[in-house]
Amino acid sequence: MRKNSVFIPSIEQIEAELSWIRQKRNYRKALTSTLSILIMILAVAFLLSTSVIPVYQVTGDSMAPTLSQNDIVIALRNENNDQGDIVALFYNNKVLLKRIIARAGDWVNIDDQGNVYVNDTLLSEPYIETKAVGDCNIELPYQVPDGRFFVMGDHRTVSADSRNTAIGCIAKEQIIGKIVFRIWPISLFGQLQ
Repeated sequence: MRKNSVFIPSIEQIEAELSWIRQKRNYRKALTSTLSILIMILAVAFLLSTSVIPVYQVTGDSMAPTLSQNDIVIALRNENNDQGDIVALFYNNKVLLKRIIARAGDWVNIDDQGNVYVNDTLLSEPYIETKAVGDCNIELPYQVPDGRFFVMGDHRTVSADSRNTAIGCIAKEQIIGKIVFRIWPISLFGQLQ
């Protein structure tokens, strides 16, 4: 005759099982906490990159040689935009990167060799490789209207900018921010001038 035997664990076995249960609970807490932190970091990074510190990838050559295709840059929202600043701006549901050449009330003139004058003063443009009049259909000299900026790309032969009435001068409301930093490629990492 067989007797039913009941397994009664030892105290060591019970302690080992409780320890295993505590480890699983601690692991789940750590995993949940880590995932929560990562999600929060991603949310903050997304908010910063879309509203406070926009990040853009350069497409096209209109800002060459200063910026090249696939460079990644950071813009800072800025109320004061000055001559020479590179800005990100909205135009026809696109973001364009251009350099501010003149402000409201300034007179812009471009001679046959592509030299740019603002208020009869030749601009020093060390960022330009080749000067050109480019696609210009405005009557020169041209006075920048109130509340507007005259912008141009650094690659004057290919840039579509304020020299053409299709784009024209841009309003302050179109400016997203000043491009201040290149983060890619790593070899060119640093502040932009």
